[in-house]
Amino acid sequence: MDPIVKAEELWKVYRLGKVDVPALRGVQMDILPGEFVTIMGPSGCGKSTLLYVVGGLTSPSRGRVLLDGNDLAKMSDADRTLLRRNKVGFVFQRFNLLPTLDARGNIAIAQHIHGNGFDPHRFDLVTRMLGLRERLDHRPAEMSGGEQQRVAIARAIINEPKILLADEPTGNLDTKNSESVLKMLTQLNQQLGQTIILITHNPEVAAYAHRVLHMRDGQIVDGIPAD
Repeated sequence: MDPIVKAEELWKVYRLGKVDVPALRGVQMDILPGEFVTIMGPSGCGKSTLLYVVGGLTSPSRGRVLLDGNDLAKMSDADRTLLRRNKVGFVFQRFNLLPTLDARGNIAIAQHIHGNGFDPHRFDLVTRMLGLRERLDHRPAEMSGGEQQRVAIARAIINEPKILLADEPTGNLDTKNSESVLKMLTQLNQQLGQTIILITHNPEVAAYAHRVLHMRDGQIVDGIPAD
């Protein structure tokens, strides 16, 4: 089976004044279709930078990323934008919901932006799986943090992306809501075969994945199956 994500000798170096600061130092990584992988490490180790490079949000200084067989370095900005729209879903620590829209509108707008119009079957499948059917008429201010994050996840997967990238998705949630969101992600992986890469510094969060990659100082130092 070919990797859906392949990172080859990824370097990302930022220029701060006259000093070069490497955030990634030759990262090698393969993610197979259907895997749930967490990348764990302390703040500043480069894990979020790696996620943004893999998702095509920023370019590496050296090395390359193959995303579903597409070499991001050989694509134009417009083509990378289309690739992200069609094949990548993003979930962040901040929910980034539109406050004037209810949950239904926040999810449906992603389908319209995608360009294929509203798909009621997919909408029903996703909102039922994420336990949102009773909250669709509520705006973000009327929902708990866990509910808002589930809406954000629904928005990220509504267009059936090949890969879901989640950057500390439970970072703003209490323990109960964190467990709820992580169980939902596990369900998406198991029932829909959704490939997931999740960034965290929390070993309890990392344990939900099939495999844990540990990062330190811009490098992946080991990768082990989760317990």
